[in-house]
Amino acid sequence: MVSPLTIPEIVLRLVLAILMSGVIGFERQYKSRPAGMRTHILVCLGATIVALIQVEIASGAIQAALENPKLTGVIRSDEARLIAQVVSGVGFLGAGTIIVTKRSVTGLTTAASLWAVAGLGIAIGMGFYAIAITSFLAIFFALAIVKRIIHIPTTKKLEVQYIHREETKSFISQYFEERKIDIEDVNFDVKFVEDYRIYTNIYTIDLPRGLTYAEVIEELSTYKNITKLRLVTI
Repeated sequence: MVSPLTIPEIVLRLVLAILMSGVIGFERQYKSRPAGMRTHILVCLGATIVALIQVEIASGAIQAALENPKLTGVIRSDEARLIAQVVSGVGFLGAGTIIVTKRSVTGLTTAASLWAVAGLGIAIGMGFYAIAITSFLAIFFALAIVKRIIHIPTTKKLEVQYIHREETKSFISQYFEERKIDIEDVNFDVKFVEDYRIYTNIYTIDLPRGLTYAEVIEELSTYKNITKLRLVTI
């Protein structure tokens, strides 16, 4: 029995791994995520290499069993054993891309993409081209296209600290109305400092499609009476 892994076949699978994971990694790096193109390529290549080794081990076991029929009950090859180690091992790598702070958790999507790319590498390494190609398209669709098609409104709290109450409140209300920002709730607070007052409003807002919180904060910060802006994730 001849091994299914010829040099051209091995090269083909490794090149596919580089190309597919490179595209996914480029999308992550373009968005300045913790793991970029090189990381995704290396994860996918590593998974592909492990899968290739597993295929070769299985092929060798079958060859040995055919050449020595008496050893058929002794020789065993579990094609899922090495692959299982890849799946669990990539979990630790993905955990390293997750950043947890007091107000937010980032890196979850990148961790998931690394895990998915490892699965993609396994499919390529095992020679399951139909699964590999369709999986690549599905992963890229989930990362790059879903967000553009489906808009999920996110509700967050914007803390605005300011002086000159009437004038500033009027400006903020007008700004929200012009930008079509929905105000779901407002909490008020006032602090006395020497001979003037500092007001703090915490707005629970819902942004329209195409507008980001960074843009809102940048635009509001240009107003002279606003002294502090802070985004609080619910």
